[in-house]
Amino acid sequence: MIPITPSICLDDSELEERFIRSPGPGGQKVNKVATAVQLRFDVGCSPSVPVPVKRRLIRLAGRRVSNAGILTLEAHRFRNRERNREDALERLIELIRKASHQSKPRKRTKPTRMSNERRLELKRRRAQTKHRRGAPRWDD
Repeated sequence: MIPITPSICLDDSELEERFIRSPGPGGQKVNKVATAVQLRFDVGCSPSVPVPVKRRLIRLAGRRVSNAGILTLEAHRFRNRERNREDALERLIELIRKASHQSKPRKRTKPTRMSNERRLELKRRRAQTKHRRGAPRWDD
């Protein structure tokens, strides 16, 4: 079991790891050793994650979630397999933690009377300034 929050724990069987070759430049063994990790987590079928958290997780993950609801994370920052596995798992945990935190809905506030008056006064001054920039009239 992988603890995420006090109420959410993931089972190891819900995660699928695949090792792939790391992109980018490398040394002599770059095309022989599969050190990058592709971590897959089925968000839609996970019994450990509550439905509202699943919705927020899918929204947060964006393109990393397929149409089937499978979240895929790739980790290839480090040179060895073990550190990449840890990195991918940490990123998944952090993503689920963010999704489990529900932000408060914003309350709309009305601008104060004074701020409205200030704004309108500034608009009047600006309009007056621009009006004075025009060509002089000779009919005066």
